[in-house]
Amino acid sequence: MATKKSGTRGLGSAAAAGAAFAAGALTIAAAYQHWQGVHAARAQRLEIQRARLTDYQRLQLRLLDKAMDDPQLAAVMSTIETTSPAERRQFLFANALYVNAVFGYRIGVADLDELRGHLRILVRNTVFRAYWEATRPHRASLREDTEEGRVGQMVDSLIRDLDESDTDEWWVVGEPPG
Repeated sequence: MATKKSGTRGLGSAAAAGAAFAAGALTIAAAYQHWQGVHAARAQRLEIQRARLTDYQRLQLRLLDKAMDDPQLAAVMSTIETTSPAERRQFLFANALYVNAVFGYRIGVADLDELRGHLRILVRNTVFRAYWEATRPHRASLREDTEEGRVGQMVDSLIRDLDESDTDEWWVVGEPPG
């Protein structure tokens, strides 16, 4: 009889261990499901934000297109003092190129290094530089700790680095972003 009791006692310990293991596995499964739900909700919010940004960008480009086609509308859209309607159109287009590059970065189409490379090409253009200088007062109120403020500082830095460079190899000028 003693063997039967110890066998039953051993079976009880095994059952308790099995129940504890099952409870642990269920707890892990429940935690994983919760994590998946939180992750899915976050991904959905990001996707909604990206869709809103895309819609906003499309609207901005439509408005810009109208302004570039009509000098009277361009005068409303752009508060920059220019010497001619042609220069205003060039500045509007420079703005569109800049905003498009930043938008690509914001929605994840380009990373910071790719944005920097694109902007490095833009700042070589004399019309873009004139636009950038003309819009300096517009950027004066940007906080430095915002994404737009940091990108503006990057452009300023690229221009400064290119101006101070003693090489014709413009594609290697400047420090990569940190």
